[in-house]
Amino acid sequence: MKIFDKKRNKMEGLYDPRNEHDSCGLGFIANIKGRKSNDIVQKGIFILENLEHRGATGADPLVGDGAGMLTQIPHEMYREEMEKLSCFLPDLGGYGVGMFFFPKEVKYHMLIKGIIVKLSEEQGIKLLGWRDIPVNNECLSNDKEIREAEPIHVQGFFKKPEGMSENDFERNLYVLRKKTTNKIYKELGSEELYYAVSLSSRTVVYKGMFLADQLAKYYLDLQDVRYVSALALVHQRFSTNTFPSWRLAHPYRMVAHNGEINTSRGNVNWMAARQAGLKSHLLGENLNNIWPITREGQSDTASFDNALELLYQGGYPLQHASMMLIPEAWAGNPLMDKKRKSFYEFHASIMEPWDGPAAIAFTDGKKIGATLDRNGLRPARYFVSEDDTVVLASEAGTLPVDESKVITKWRLQPGKMLLIDMEAGKIITDEEVKANLSNELDYESILNKTQIVLEDLESDETQKVSLSKANLYSGQKAFGYTQEDLKILMSPMAVTGQEAIGSMGTDTPISAISNKKKLLYTYFKQNFAQVTNPPIDPIREESVMSLVSFIGPRPNIFDNKSLGSVKRLEVKQPILTNEDMQKIRKISEIGDNHFVSRVLDTTFDKNTGYKGFEECLENICIKAESVVKEGGNIIVLSDRQFGKDRIALPALLAIASVHHHLIRKGLRTAVGLVVESAEPREVHHFAVLAGYGAEAINPYMAFDTILDLQRKDMLTKDVSEIEAVSRYIKSINKGLLKVMSKMGISTYQSYCGAQIFDAVGLSEDFVRDYFKGTSTQISGVGLNEIAKETITRHEEAYSNLEVLRDSLDVGGDYAVRKRGEVHAWSSDEITNLQHAVRSNSFDTFREYSRSMDEQEERLFTIRGLFRLKDSSETGRNSIKIDEVEPAKEIVKRFATGAMSYGSISAEAHENLAIAMNRIEGKSNTGEGGEEVERFSIDNNGENRRSAIKQVASGRFGVTTEYLVNSDMIQIKMAQGAKPGEGGQLPGHKVDAVIAKVRHSTRGVGLISPPPHHDIYSIEDLAQLIFDLKNVNPKADISVKLVSEVGVGTVAAGVAKAKADHVTISGMEGGTGASPLTSVKHAGSPWELGLAETHQTLMKNKLRSRIAVQVDGGLRTGRDVVIGALLGADEFGFSTAPLIASGCIMMRKCHLNTCPVGIATQDPVLRKRFVGMPEHVVNFFFFIAEEVRLLMSKLGFKKFDEMIGQIDVLDRKKAIKHWKAKGLDFSKLFFDPKMGDGVPKFNCERQQHPIKDILDRQLIEMSKDTLLNKKPVKINLPIYNYNRSTGAMLSGEVARIFGHRGLPEDSINISLKGTTGQAFGAWLSRGVTLEVEGEANDYVGKGLSGGKIIIYPPKEAKRIVPENSIIAGNTILYGAIDGECYLRGIVGERFAVRNSGATAVVEGVGDHGCEYMTGGIVVVLGKTGLNFAAGMSGGIAYVLDEDGTFKNRCNLAMVELEPVPEEDDLLESEHHHGGDFEHHGRVDISSDMTRYDEERLRNIISRHLKFTQSDLAKKILDEWDNFRPKFLKVMPTEYRRALEEIKAEKLNNIVAAE
Repeated sequence: MKIFDKKRNKMEGLYDPRNEHDSCGLGFIANIKGRKSNDIVQKGIFILENLEHRGATGADPLVGDGAGMLTQIPHEMYREEMEKLSCFLPDLGGYGVGMFFFPKEVKYHMLIKGIIVKLSEEQGIKLLGWRDIPVNNECLSNDKEIREAEPIHVQGFFKKPEGMSENDFERNLYVLRKKTTNKIYKELGSEELYYAVSLSSRTVVYKGMFLADQLAKYYLDLQDVRYVSALALVHQRFSTNTFPSWRLAHPYRMVAHNGEINTSRGNVNWMAARQAGLKSHLLGENLNNIWPITREGQSDTASFDNALELLYQGGYPLQHASMMLIPEAWAGNPLMDKKRKSFYEFHASIMEPWDGPAAIAFTDGKKIGATLDRNGLRPARYFVSEDDTVVLASEAGTLPVDESKVITKWRLQPGKMLLIDMEAGKIITDEEVKANLSNELDYESILNKTQIVLEDLESDETQKVSLSKANLYSGQKAFGYTQEDLKILMSPMAVTGQEAIGSMGTDTPISAISNKKKLLYTYFKQNFAQVTNPPIDPIREESVMSLVSFIGPRPNIFDNKSLGSVKRLEVKQPILTNEDMQKIRKISEIGDNHFVSRVLDTTFDKNTGYKGFEECLENICIKAESVVKEGGNIIVLSDRQFGKDRIALPALLAIASVHHHLIRKGLRTAVGLVVESAEPREVHHFAVLAGYGAEAINPYMAFDTILDLQRKDMLTKDVSEIEAVSRYIKSINKGLLKVMSKMGISTYQSYCGAQIFDAVGLSEDFVRDYFKGTSTQISGVGLNEIAKETITRHEEAYSNLEVLRDSLDVGGDYAVRKRGEVHAWSSDEITNLQHAVRSNSFDTFREYSRSMDEQEERLFTIRGLFRLKDSSETGRNSIKIDEVEPAKEIVKRFATGAMSYGSISAEAHENLAIAMNRIEGKSNTGEGGEEVERFSIDNNGENRRSAIKQVASGRFGVTTEYLVNSDMIQIKMAQGAKPGEGGQLPGHKVDAVIAKVRHSTRGVGLISPPPHHDIYSIEDLAQLIFDLKNVNPKADISVKLVSEVGVGTVAAGVAKAKADHVTISGMEGGTGASPLTSVKHAGSPWELGLAETHQTLMKNKLRSRIAVQVDGGLRTGRDVVIGALLGADEFGFSTAPLIASGCIMMRKCHLNTCPVGIATQDPVLRKRFVGMPEHVVNFFFFIAEEVRLLMSKLGFKKFDEMIGQIDVLDRKKAIKHWKAKGLDFSKLFFDPKMGDGVPKFNCERQQHPIKDILDRQLIEMSKDTLLNKKPVKINLPIYNYNRSTGAMLSGEVARIFGHRGLPEDSINISLKGTTGQAFGAWLSRGVTLEVEGEANDYVGKGLSGGKIIIYPPKEAKRIVPENSIIAGNTILYGAIDGECYLRGIVGERFAVRNSGATAVVEGVGDHGCEYMTGGIVVVLGKTGLNFAAGMSGGIAYVLDEDGTFKNRCNLAMVELEPVPEEDDLLESEHHHGGDFEHHGRVDISSDMTRYDEERLRNIISRHLKFTQSDLAKKILDEWDNFRPKFLKVMPTEYRRALEEIKAEKLNNIVAAE
């Protein structure tokens, strides 16, 4: 039963509504004393409308993604309205109000109402009456689909039974809502026709599919002056897709959320798994009626809301429940007191964290609060005024305020909470909330009694469990170990403690089309964060990461008595040594505990064959269930019984099937699952085992293999056997942190069971049975094929095959090897291509392309299984080649990939640029910047300028001048070689030229953060697109994504964020260095990502307004045609043009040893570069000619006609391959059939909102300065919706004057008010922005020489500036040069990736000066945690008054030094004393190893001059007292590089003399 047939958000083709993401703006206003007023409601609406720019619209400008408001019940209004209906309400609290979405079809209304009445009466709750909520839908779009999706809004009023307490009534209403929802869905056979928005005696929710300004226009109640409340919680949604769904709007029943729960899939599984073991004295028998707690397919926020509700209704206070779900980072926090740490550690074994970026506001109608995730990845600012009003919102300035009445201005901090108790009439601070909860029980002593740390247990006996040599070698073969595994993967891990590194991506087939017998792990691809949430840096931000795991049962969360006595088994990290494994096997015999472990054998008799495989799988599930029912609480799934006659099940299949079986039975939380297996050996194996439920893993054969390698002297002699195993475990742990962090997940506990993977090439039935909830888009192999791979591998291991008699299989996954895995780029293809382009021979090129396209003998891409239908099959006619669009037009659609200057040589980089400019295609700078000299045409007429300027997370060399010299600006969200990861350019590669281009210091290593620190969500991406479009309105803005399940949904969000262009990159690409785990196991083939993107954009009616490019392993004209048919307008090539330029695919690009002068900065090797632009030009024209030949056969004259014509593609009729025959491309070849009115290719321009912005006014007022350099002074007001102020003006300055800009203060702009986001972005030299007020996030990003000054309003007499927030998060990100003076405290990640700006601030949040490579930062107050993480250059001075800074600073790359008294030094060297007024700025950037006192006083004096800071004045007045309290933060690598440069200069001077 469906509302209508043509629902665009139903699961079809590659689109899956489960992949929806949203992010948003939230806010609330509350009266601390609980005083209700209509003013609160109206101000709530005003806040919502002022957050409108954080929302989005799709193809229809009248269709928003959702908006809503939660308030207290407006009793008087409802009483009067119900009296008109002859229904008389009792006093407030004596009734509950239900808000319901009913279907348009009236025939269902009586049925729904009847069920609600019947079930409410069964609970002893009387229905008082119904009310139709008055609405005005004229503000909505007239689109038929939108109109049909609009529900009927009905309220129900329910009387509280006599004698029932208010809390019990609220609990009963909760149960009633869950029961009625279950019953109605069952009766109607659909979840689409009814939705209970809220049902409560305290609160009510009005929400829907609105733009912010439509909410109050639509719901007439919200316009009524009788509508009063003491709180209003509002939310504006920005979803990746705009499909009609009213229920997805926030707030939900208790929360509004800005963020993304990355682990929701696992969290929902764990909630379901609690069903059998959950008991509650408050909910009693009703517990059975409320399942499922969370429904399949609902959003992450809805699921979180459900979990919070359950804990709250089960008896946990609101703040306690919130802390359980979103805990602080307690494990690695040196400053957290013991009691609080014990509180978190105790709860960690009870409830797995809901992990991910989150600013969550929550309320039960009596209290309202907000909390922030442990990593501070969402903004939330608040103020308190003297009239007891608290306003919190995603940004400051959403509500105009009388500054003279404001008494507090602050922000949500990572892991911290703001709580307002309106009954008590006070704000409860984070310290008080957590102190109260931490002291309720003596958690420290409970832990001492109940907590068993496995590593600390004494073992009675150490039984030797190593395998014999014969068993080891046979076992290695049976479990698929290869020579590459030992040499390329395991050896480096055992020696260095680091994962092995590789480069040049991957060009081998996916497992489902490989002739090799692959391990089951390889069919799974790791998910990674892109756009909708950020990855984490597991190295530099290790303080928020944790590998702690708990093995064993999770106690009943509602049984407070036994919680204090249930034993918990903790492991500090999940990789168990053999000794640890023995402890678990004998756990019940060790010490006083209730643990009972049982070992289940996962091997079967080889004579039983396929039947035995399946029976073994069934039996371990049945046995596991029996073990739990008989009291066992740790199950070890072990394959130690393997041997010549016994075959082991794949460990992943064993763990996943048992895990899901126990979830289905509601028993999973009653038992811990441990894997003891010979199979896992690389990081990906452990990650997948963890993802499907393994709480700990013992890879016993991997350990034996390492010991064997050591005995054979295949490892370094410096490492002992014990050390080799220890380093191997360490490398696995580091790798696990990296895999977790790619998805933005910070704890192993929340990663365990979270299933953060997609299956590629596994059948739907197989996945449904054993990996439920995992996506698989093209189906593929099933249980039989997996069994065949396993059994055949075993048979060959114990046979007498000559090739395996004395050695393991060669492997061949990482390099071309004889008898190894197939590679697309073998020596024949490389030779043929280079011969063709050098001799300009199209015939030779056709030989090359035939070997790439005709994959009958060697299948290596899924497109090798596609068939292009003849024109006669599609109703078209083939045409003459002369009628087809000329090659010179087709080549304009081609671009070279993002290979950065730094990773490849100048010769190779420029060669590509010259070639692409000749054919009017585009080359890409990559993330390394570009020399300014290349921006203009050379004397010989050649153009070396890259048309595409990339903006990556490192922001190296991204100046305003760089941006204005582009035709396209590409935001790199991820890269095919290592999606979700950052990069590192070691110091030895940073020569003087690279350092100049990247605005860094020669010899100092450079780190690219995993995330863009100004893109933590989809609306942040929209903001960066807006920033860049302001700087260069003529350039197209592109966003680079990597193919994975759900990328189409992200691409739709990118289109809504106003990108002009999106790149879908396949998993194959990448010249950069990358951990081999990422090279092989992250990302999917571009065919899947491209098809999903095209289908989703079509369904959103957004395809016409954005250009879609595909890249990653394109090699021939046929590839281009298939790309076009699947929906691509443009095509990116990387490896092929490099090979045309001379690359011979050594796959060692990261070693700086490229023998043909391409991937190296070595001046000797660079001389070997022989590539010419003509070779690259020839390659692209050959591709275009092949495209033309195919177009003529297919019947297409124009390229645009071919785009998206999916009917031309088909699966090859007869696929002989034993695995590939199961692949199903029907979803891939799905056509959404949106009709002729919805174009299939890019034919429209995005409408960017840059017409009526403040900068247009500023440019007009600065005309004389831009033309004649005449100084100008401007005074204007500013508001939070004035975003990116100064960016467009700076673009004009840079276009005319370059990076050198104008003289200081040429354009001096004074503003009053609250700035919008990205204030002063890419501000050019000569422009000064001064603000009396405050600022939001991303101030001064990319600062390029300008000056920013911000101080509080003069009327704000009640706040203390040095204790108050003045600006938001991620300030000066990627700043190149300039000054910034902020009178007050700022948020997280201040000066992240600063390259050269000077800044003063009076306090910073966590992660200050992260990845900084240059510049000077002065902090006149406290810092947050993890200061200077990854800081490799520049210096910071921190005022450390309480002596705690050393605990807040990450000392991995920096040293702390005092600031010495230097007046004597100054007197001798400068011939004047320490009077700071006489010191010019010339001293600031001189020798950073000396002159600290002069420099510091000079900078603080400028801060005083510009901001009138009382704190600065006090410090300068009492300098002798304050100077010793300053600490200098000096990066060790920076000092070394500066001293080397200084010594070199001195030697040059001496030599010259």
